[in-house]
Amino acid sequence: MPHYARVVTDDPTNKELDYLVPAQWENKVHVGSRVKVPLRSRNSFATVVELVGESTAPGIKTLAGLASEEPVLDSTLLRLVRWMADYYCCPLSTAIRCALPQVIRSGGFKRERWLSVNRPAAQEILAQLAKRAPRQAEVLQVALDQPGPIRWTDLVGLAATTDRTVKHLVNQGWLALSFENAERDPYRGEDYVRTEPLSLNPGQSKILTIATRAVDRGESKPILLHGITGSGKTEIYLQAIQHCLDLGRGALVLVPEISLTPQTVERFKSRFPRDLIAVLHSHLSAGERHDEWHRLRRGAARVAIGARSAVFAPVQDLALIVVDEEHESSYKQEETPRYHGRDLAVVRGQIQGCAVLLGSATPSLESYHNARTGKYELARLTARVDDRQLPLIRVIDLRQEFAKTRHPTILSRRLTAAVEDRLQKQEQSILFLNRRGFASSLLCAKCGFVCECANCSIPLTFHLAENRLKCHLCGYQAVAPKKCPNCADPGIRYSGYGTEKVVELVQKIFPTARISRMDADSMSRKDAYRHTLGAFRSGKIDILIGTQMIAKGLDFPKVTLVGIINADIGLHIPDFRAGERTFQLLTQVAGRAGRGETPGEVFVQTATPFSPSIQFARHHDFEGFWEQESEFRERCDYPPFNHLVLVHVKSEHQRRAEFTAETIHRRLNEKIEATVILHPPVPAQIERIKGFYRYHILLRTRSTTKLSRTIREVIDGLSFPEDVQVNVDVDPYQLL
Repeated sequence: MPHYARVVTDDPTNKELDYLVPAQWENKVHVGSRVKVPLRSRNSFATVVELVGESTAPGIKTLAGLASEEPVLDSTLLRLVRWMADYYCCPLSTAIRCALPQVIRSGGFKRERWLSVNRPAAQEILAQLAKRAPRQAEVLQVALDQPGPIRWTDLVGLAATTDRTVKHLVNQGWLALSFENAERDPYRGEDYVRTEPLSLNPGQSKILTIATRAVDRGESKPILLHGITGSGKTEIYLQAIQHCLDLGRGALVLVPEISLTPQTVERFKSRFPRDLIAVLHSHLSAGERHDEWHRLRRGAARVAIGARSAVFAPVQDLALIVVDEEHESSYKQEETPRYHGRDLAVVRGQIQGCAVLLGSATPSLESYHNARTGKYELARLTARVDDRQLPLIRVIDLRQEFAKTRHPTILSRRLTAAVEDRLQKQEQSILFLNRRGFASSLLCAKCGFVCECANCSIPLTFHLAENRLKCHLCGYQAVAPKKCPNCADPGIRYSGYGTEKVVELVQKIFPTARISRMDADSMSRKDAYRHTLGAFRSGKIDILIGTQMIAKGLDFPKVTLVGIINADIGLHIPDFRAGERTFQLLTQVAGRAGRGETPGEVFVQTATPFSPSIQFARHHDFEGFWEQESEFRERCDYPPFNHLVLVHVKSEHQRRAEFTAETIHRRLNEKIEATVILHPPVPAQIERIKGFYRYHILLRTRSTTKLSRTIREVIDGLSFPEDVQVNVDVDPYQLL
């Protein structure tokens, strides 16, 4: 019988500590259990990673308490977080903290208070109570009128009373108080119309067979489903998951954006019994996240749907993992641990022996390379459902527009006419601009002064609704000046434009149109995504203007026009993935048009109409883009032909950041193998963010895991000043 628990505390450390398990807890402490342990002068939460019969550690202490009676990490998830810590070069404790929601780690959650009426006693006292405490009598009568127990909060609301009055009734014994685990459904009150499986075309049927065969055989070789927009990938997901449920097994569905979750949830809860679906994403309250997580762990829910972190969902008897829009950069976490949700899904599939289905109309070059080399199985859908046509894409040269109008154009004449035509036909339009705010900067025409963030090396964005300048990196805000802060000239003016400016312009051009905006500013409320998309689906919105959150995955049959207002945003930034991101974004946005009976049309406004990314997207030519882009990547030793590792060093003191980066570079140069390419430390493209000066060290390698261990060894062997932070980004998705 093991007598010692080997734990990892919640402190950022790789150390595993041994603690004695008291005899009375020997049957309650398991691998994956959350416990409290004495650590220095305090108690700390920890996770049990192993049970051992003997320990040679000196000065072993005894466990201080149990945070959970049930394990919160099973053996497969524990293997996954160990792999993540090793590959992504982060402490094991950090990986565990990432895998478990905070409310689960702490073991704390709010149980609901329920009240039951002591009916004989209450009825006896009611008349007497009405004379001396009429308000209490009214509350007691409301409780008596209920057919059974009632929530404390519901009684307070129904009786229009206070907690103090209810508490007095409980203290007198007329109401009995009990505590129950809450089952908070984030979609309570939502009605879903039941849908039936659709008939599949031959291409869909073939891919469904491949997926269900992988489920039946437990084959973990990933299947890359390359299907053009509108080709019916979601229906394949639904029917493959139904196959898992028919077998009594579970499934996990990852979507890249919270904005996609409401529509995905609607599709799944319309197809399957809603109690079988659990939703996990960051816009849930702590209580809702707690309940959804535990429904999965108990097996009450069999299908988990969520964004990036849902890859750790405790789905029981997992048979299938679906990663929708697998190319999306939002699957990559930009804080430590900097994992990639898609890649962890592939690893989890290998660990658990379950099928993995990656879907996209524009696969990432890494995934497509894996499919071309046989590491993944490639499945294609080359036609839209019901033989609907891909939208016609028209490229508008903004240079010619400027030559005719002599001023910058936001909406070209052709795009304006196309929107007017859709309004007359009572069809819907989407206008896409991947920049929020009203103006991208505030510029003085006289002296050239630009209002910049006090903490970051970027201009501030002007937001009209609040009349403030905001930094989209650190959140810094300032009142918009009426004259130039540098030369006091009143001619300071706005430069560039964002979604807020587009809304103002469209409202002026089409005053009777019903317009709505979807971006990070307008969607800050918890249910804003769901309500806006619901209104758009029901036809209450004519024109939807938004950023990339409206660019993918959404299916609205009445949308026949998509206008891409500035296709050049993001194309010319100094990042090797800029062309790939632009091609993917244009293709995905264009794919929102013509998904119903009426053919779609797309207008792409650009100042660089002959860019390969724009031309290949115009012709829906993924293969052509892949051939050209992969040739460039291979010649320059970029992914998918090599792995990158980026070491971030930052400090509020520039010289300390630079010196630390030089020290790490020197030590790495002594340790790494000759096959690894080590670049010298340089200031980051955006040198300062949130008050921190940033330096980057880039490495290129074929063997990432081995290099990660070397980097961890070097960093652990160095001591840094307190104000210097060092982070490692394995397989970075942006180099800014």
